[in-house]
Amino acid sequence: MANTVKRSLAEVQVLRQCGVRILALPASYRAFSVFNRPPPNYEGHVPLTTVERGALAVGSAVMSLINPRRGDLIAALGEATATPYFIYRLRNAMLSSPTGRRILRDRPRITSQTMSMTYLRTLPENSVGRSYAAWLDREGVSPDTRDQVKYIDDEECAYVMQRYRECHDFYHALTGLPVMVEGEVALKAFEFANTLLPMTGLSMFAVARLKKAERQRFWSTYLPWALSNGMKSEEVINVYWEEQLERDVDELRTELGIEKPPDLRETRKLMRDRRRAEKAAMEAKER
Repeated sequence: MANTVKRSLAEVQVLRQCGVRILALPASYRAFSVFNRPPPNYEGHVPLTTVERGALAVGSAVMSLINPRRGDLIAALGEATATPYFIYRLRNAMLSSPTGRRILRDRPRITSQTMSMTYLRTLPENSVGRSYAAWLDREGVSPDTRDQVKYIDDEECAYVMQRYRECHDFYHALTGLPVMVEGEVALKAFEFANTLLPMTGLSMFAVARLKKAERQRFWSTYLPWALSNGMKSEEVINVYWEEQLERDVDELRTELGIEKPPDLRETRKLMRDRRRAEKAAMEAKER
């Protein structure tokens, strides 16, 4: 009995010594688990295990499909599915461009503090900045609504995702697509063809929420436009929007190789007017 107690005490002492040695190792050498999480790589970073990342991807995908207005869920889905390959591909696309490299070096941010709406509204009518401000005013959105990246481990890649996220409204202004499910799905299809980020492709499943006429319009008009223009145009992540504000927006579209799609709001208005006219004619006929 005494020998057993001595052996047990010796084993405990060895385990304690091993534990001290393991804790003394750098975080990168330790096992990564929910009980032993490595330190963050940047402010706000939340390291995830492979299992946690998979659960986040599945959960956010399902919930964002149920409620596509939950921007936080769409943001989490984008980060959970961007690694390990896709965000590095986008970062490398920036590194291969002189302008992209300057953006990575300067790290500009697009917020209401860095983008003066008062100044943008004074720019010429068809300028990039005026079009951007007019689109924000028309849709009732703000550049401050973008979530901070936190689930991407590489600090530089986290900035690339943040940059993509903050430039999203410029893509809206450039294409004229409005903030409604139909417009967002069309723009996400364009972004998928241009950036290859999985979240943009997965977002197209929201087409199932559209009405029959809207689905037909997406398949026949906006999806062909999105895929064609997204694949043939320049990488939009490499546009230094802060330096393009006073430029003519049509000139920038031509340079990027992007054709403006049919005005979705005007198309929807014409269809509503036609339905009202048909209904009125039917009622008059019945009378």
